Amino acid sequence: MDSRTIVAPMTPAGVSAVAAIRVSGPQVRDVVLALFGERAVARLESHMARLGTARDPKTGETVDSLLYLFFEGPNSYTGEDTLELYPHGNPLIVRELIQAIRKVQGVRLAEPGEFTRRAFLNGKMDLVQAESVADVIHSANRAELKNAHRLLSGTLSKKIQELNERVKDMSARLELDVDFAEEEADPDYDSWRKRIVAIGEKISEILQSFRGKENLSRLPLVVLYGAPNAGKSSLVNALLGEDRILVSSVPGTTRDFVEVRLFLPGGEIRLVDTAGIADRATDELDALSMEKSREILKEADLKIHVVDGCLDERTGCALQTKDESKPDFIVITKSDLETAIPNSEFRIPNSLRISSKTGEGLAELRQKMDASLFTEGCSPEDIWITSERERACLAEAFEGVKRALDLLQKQPAVELLAFEMQLVRRSLQSVVGEISSEDILQSIFAGFCIGK
Repeated sequence: MDSRTIVAPMTPAGVSAVAAIRVSGPQVRDVVLALFGERAVARLESHMARLGTARDPKTGETVDSLLYLFFEGPNSYTGEDTLELYPHGNPLIVRELIQAIRKVQGVRLAEPGEFTRRAFLNGKMDLVQAESVADVIHSANRAELKNAHRLLSGTLSKKIQELNERVKDMSARLELDVDFAEEEADPDYDSWRKRIVAIGEKISEILQSFRGKENLSRLPLVVLYGAPNAGKSSLVNALLGEDRILVSSVPGTTRDFVEVRLFLPGGEIRLVDTAGIADRATDELDALSMEKSREILKEADLKIHVVDGCLDERTGCALQTKDESKPDFIVITKSDLETAIPNSEFRIPNSLRISSKTGEGLAELRQKMDASLFTEGCSPEDIWITSERERACLAEAFEGVKRALDLLQKQPAVELLAFEMQLVRRSLQSVVGEISSEDILQSIFAGFCIGK
């Protein structure tokens, strides 16, 4: 990777109040000079915000009045001199500002993940922390976001380093025995076995926590289903707080499932409103609609059976009994209507009464969905790994431990044990990037966004 100065936007394309652009490398002061003039360079102070008028270095035309921050290396994100600019969020301004910066000799556009890659290469973070930056950006719920922040803070890195020290100590003992084989007593195989087993158990514990990155981008799927005109579409609109889905008193208005996004306290979900499922189809199109509803139910993480609260209670119970999809819970709608089932007769288990019109029960429904989908089930100290690369390195280390334990049963030459523990240590070093190839680094950072 070349050491030229790089520039890229840190915020997505589109109109906003403020945008952000990052510049990093040896020509940062030249960029300040080109945009803001000699006086701005003379006043540069690390970590100090300044207001200035950026001008095109070739034409002298004003690009924008903006706030900018200078970070002197190595006390910056990348470890290099870094400049962050905060212009107005007009895409025209952002583009013109980047073009103006690129006119400075030695400045080019950044590649995906190049800022974080430079931070890794300059010792600002290890490879586990660098990979967790993407998790912080793409986590879909609070539990995953908290885990990503733990990884970024170095929690896993510390565990790996502690493991590496134990392996290093074990290797030193073995190497010592090799060097003084003629002077020492018989090798202490039992003591070594206990130490190696403990190392293997710790590696296995971290390996078992693995959750693939596909989980980070997959949103939980919640499906509302029930008889035609049960109030499913009205319920979706009430949860969203807007009329997103067409609602009618005519049964069968919804012919295909409709998917929307809903934010709960624990994270974002996919909420699906399905076509009504009746005992009999009225026509071929109705039959196809019901079949699609049953298909999407098979994919659901949470199934909510919506029952018309104005039906006779015995009919409602019959619907529940006939239901083959085994809902996670039942929602009884239309509680605000005069024909709603009275509270004294309301005896359907595992159910919740709601009114899409008055809002009754909506907060409780949100809480039930949130508790069902986003229960963390772990303490603040617990972490899980999400990187296939980290999993592969740890699996390689674990296999090395298993080979060492197999050798111990045969009481081999100590040199063989020492060699296996060296391999285990190299695998652990690869996790945090102490040993890494250019191909591996390219693969990791190519998946990052441009400004990171």
